[in-house]
Amino acid sequence: MKLLRVGPAGAERPALLDQNGTLRDLSALVPDIDGALLADEAALARVRAAAAAEGDDALPAIEDGGVRIGPPLGRIGKIVCIGLNYHDHATETGASIPEEPIVFMKAPDTVVGPDDTVLVPRGSVKTDWEVELAIVIGRTARYLDSDEAALAAVAGYAVAHDVSERAFQIERGGQWDKGKNCETFNPLGPWLVTADEVPDPQALGLRLWVNGELQQNGNTADQIFGVAQVVRYLSQFMTLYPGDVINTGTPAGVAMGRPEPKPYLRAGDVVELEIDGLGRQRQEFKDA
Repeated sequence: MKLLRVGPAGAERPALLDQNGTLRDLSALVPDIDGALLADEAALARVRAAAAAEGDDALPAIEDGGVRIGPPLGRIGKIVCIGLNYHDHATETGASIPEEPIVFMKAPDTVVGPDDTVLVPRGSVKTDWEVELAIVIGRTARYLDSDEAALAAVAGYAVAHDVSERAFQIERGGQWDKGKNCETFNPLGPWLVTADEVPDPQALGLRLWVNGELQQNGNTADQIFGVAQVVRYLSQFMTLYPGDVINTGTPAGVAMGRPEPKPYLRAGDVVELEIDGLGRQRQEFKDA
């Protein structure tokens, strides 16, 4: 299924995108798309049954002209991120291939809809783009002992834009968090695509354009630590709960990896990004 949330920010309602590309309202069936739903097999079964209904039994359609698409997941618990997780991205930045996943966190309040405005922070000179595969957790995971168990904990996947301010991240001391947690720095969606529709998460193309020019064109096959390995690894250090999100890193092509003058983002720039089968985002950048 392709689950999503539509409506004004803070007042989104649950929906799904059916096989014909029609938006369907789920608000009479479930209160939201969140960790509680993803952990409830019976509720998910009802949603699947309703999605398959036709005629008078079909879910009500939503007129999609002008409707805002919000983040596809509400009440996110935590966002765990993996840095330098593509061979080509590590190479372009001159970094060594990490022996273990590099882990940092983003606050859930950085999440906005896939087409919402992204704000360039005050004082920023190095705002950068990063298309990423996001994992959405669907069952509690702690001390997982196999890749099979790790994949069983995955509810689905989404497109994430891990916007980063490199000067804040790298040049201002401390940890990476200052360059990762600025307002609007994690557009998510448009859909949460359930794991059954993504048979191989290590075979997904990722692409990103800035002002119409292709900047990133990678594939999750190039990940240093794949989806199952990342989920299993993180479960050794923290408990993963339904509704948690994991951003799994970005391929080559970021501004930081380019020759001087590096083409960092400015107000007025438009970024578009997509992942095979998971949908497409578009953001205009404005000054905070």
